Amino acid sequence: MAGPPPDHPLLASSGNLRRRRAVNRAVEISAWTAALLAVAMLALVIGSVTVKGISSISLDFLTKNTLTFGSGGGIGNAIVGTGILIGLATLMAVPFGILVAIYTSEFSSSRSRSAIRYVLDVLNGVPTIVTGIFIFGLLVAGHQQSGYAGAVALAIVMLPLVARSSNDVLTLVPEHVKEAGLALGASRWRTTLSVTLPTALSGMITGALLAVARAAGETAPLLLTCSIFAPTLQTDPSQALPNIPVTIFQLSEAPEPAKHAQAWAAALVLILFVLVISIVARIFSARTRRRLGAAR
Repeated sequence: MAGPPPDHPLLASSGNLRRRRAVNRAVEISAWTAALLAVAMLALVIGSVTVKGISSISLDFLTKNTLTFGSGGGIGNAIVGTGILIGLATLMAVPFGILVAIYTSEFSSSRSRSAIRYVLDVLNGVPTIVTGIFIFGLLVAGHQQSGYAGAVALAIVMLPLVARSSNDVLTLVPEHVKEAGLALGASRWRTTLSVTLPTALSGMITGALLAVARAAGETAPLLLTCSIFAPTLQTDPSQALPNIPVTIFQLSEAPEPAKHAQAWAAALVLILFVLVISIVARIFSARTRRRLGAAR
């Protein structure tokens, strides 16, 4: 293909060409600067928490119960309580979110699909403190705080993330893969269960893990639903369960400097948990890309 003629306006003016190169270079530098600032901010947060909290990390800190007064103690009860809360929330949010994703990607009309996606986006943007107030009025007011109330609040936070991510992955499954199952005489729901879901399984696991990572650090809903707990090991979800986010808040509000150090250490534990979940999610995401690439 022949290039533009020598008298083309874009080539005739060397000043215009220099200006375009300068603008292009300025945009590249701005993009690189923004990326470096984002990475530097993450490194600053992780580095600050690590420096201030690593000295308080020990086996006793990870296994002992929280002490209300004095130095010592740990977050062992909060780790157990957080695990129970996240487990209950995952059992509620993940199956329901996947069912919503299956309906919107495989069975719904275009109008209902758009409406459901819009509702999920709005729900994802609702401040978590509003979710906490809603669950407080629904399950806590007139009763008592409990692990079930906290888990329901976290499940509402997780639901739109699971549903939208699963829907996006199911949409990426090639149509010819689904049509192959239908051509063999399988019904639509049978094809979805036997062909579509196994193909997109790794991607749905990725979305569920990212939702777990977000819910693990949520404090606002738990302050209203599961924050009045005894400083002992609790495993009964009908009672308020100790949890890491609220424990960090309580330790940071204490007057003793030793409690502040424990708050930094608990924050470091929470960050490490989120980092591990994110790494596992990246592994499943890479596996999903390979599987979908092979399906194409």
